[in-house]
Amino acid sequence: MRTSAPAGVRIDVRGWGWRHASRRAFAVRDIDLVIEPGERVLLLGASGAGKSTLLHGMAGLLGGGDEGEEVGEILLDGQASALARDRVGLVLQDPETQAVLARVGDDVAFGMENLGVPPAEIARSVRPALDAVGLDVPLDRSTSALSGGQKQRLALAGVLAMQPGLLLLDEPTASLDPTGVIEMRDAVTRTLGERTLVIIEHRVSTWWPVVSRVVVLGPDGVLADGDPDEVLSAHRERLDAAGIWLPTPQHDGSKASIAHAGRALLTGTALGVGRGPDPVAVDIDFALHEGRALAVTGPNGAGKSTLALTAAGLIAARGGELTAEPALRGALCAVPRRWRSRDLLTRIGTVFQSPEHQFLTATVRNELELGPRALRLEQGEVARIADQLLERLGLAHLERAHPFSLSGGEKRRLSVATVLATSPSVLVLDEPTFGQDARTWRELVALLREQLAEGRSILAVTHDREVVDSLCDDELVLTRARDVNR
Repeated sequence: MRTSAPAGVRIDVRGWGWRHASRRAFAVRDIDLVIEPGERVLLLGASGAGKSTLLHGMAGLLGGGDEGEEVGEILLDGQASALARDRVGLVLQDPETQAVLARVGDDVAFGMENLGVPPAEIARSVRPALDAVGLDVPLDRSTSALSGGQKQRLALAGVLAMQPGLLLLDEPTASLDPTGVIEMRDAVTRTLGERTLVIIEHRVSTWWPVVSRVVVLGPDGVLADGDPDEVLSAHRERLDAAGIWLPTPQHDGSKASIAHAGRALLTGTALGVGRGPDPVAVDIDFALHEGRALAVTGPNGAGKSTLALTAAGLIAARGGELTAEPALRGALCAVPRRWRSRDLLTRIGTVFQSPEHQFLTATVRNELELGPRALRLEQGEVARIADQLLERLGLAHLERAHPFSLSGGEKRRLSVATVLATSPSVLVLDEPTFGQDARTWRELVALLREQLAEGRSILAVTHDREVVDSLCDDELVLTRARDVNR
């Protein structure tokens, strides 16, 4: 990879705000901020505070008047951000949206090609960029075959290879295993040089020692700004009240009190899972019981999300047996993959790794009412279910918003809520706490504890150790076979 890191970019944000075209209220407004070249800034705020919107504004990606209304301005080295995109590298919140080309090597090269980097230099830069982020896969590996965490590494590799003067990272470690989190942080700091860095991260402990400044967004602009430790000392109570993660534990770690496990609902025996003809993981044994939660953990690429989709009856097993026990299947056959969609609604509910993959309607409320309507519930009951979930998960003020216009954390809460709306016996959740601030994290965990207390079972794929410690009774650790990544 090219080693002559460029000079950092100065950012001037002057009275800036943005309102999405589908919204009445501004996503963020009244932002005044100056970031000097080479500063390393951690951008904090409650879920929905407008952090990602501000980052997109800095990257010059918010579009024209047909996409929304802009007030104020954002300048990069004195130039409007929309005219300085070649100075910016942005890693987005959702890893599924970032891969452009079909093969890993081509995807890393894509940005450099657009900048007119000579082909010989591109060829020399691709593999070092992948090595820098710990993505040890062949250059001809299909990008669609990568796990979410691997796609996140790929996105960072492509951005670093472009040598931007401004690096914008929107929760770059959310899909990574614990080892990958440290590798990602170290890759960023090792290659940063004189670049300016602005990073959004809800779980801040990893980045706190690395950054030189913390900026906190609130409802009326910048809530706090300064040296990380000084901001923490002066504003701890305000930050905690706003639900902002701090570099200290913020929950008691206690689990739901379940007297005993109930009946078996879903079991896997010598199970093999994969999305193609060959399995990515084999010989998996697990059992889901009423009132118990199973955490599925392990490194990126080990097959965790694939196991979740298999357990949910959405893709076929690649060996062994997945059995729906009588307490779950009733009069249906024992293989969930053969069930109709309507049969799954009250038996197995699934939250995908990418929330957008399960949104089907044009408003948040309609999304919550879709499942109960499919069950032919009375309209009053449909409305009651939607109202309760909107209130519990802090989405009531967004009930008429389009699901795709929500923040990442709001999308995740909505995706969980759409599953809870039909009260399935088994909940299969892929990274259920992604993008949450401390307050919404606690509410989500409390809501899931209630599901266990009512006798439901949870399978949770997660890299969030606090979810494992606070919610789950059992843990299944998948390991990555080396030949899968060669």
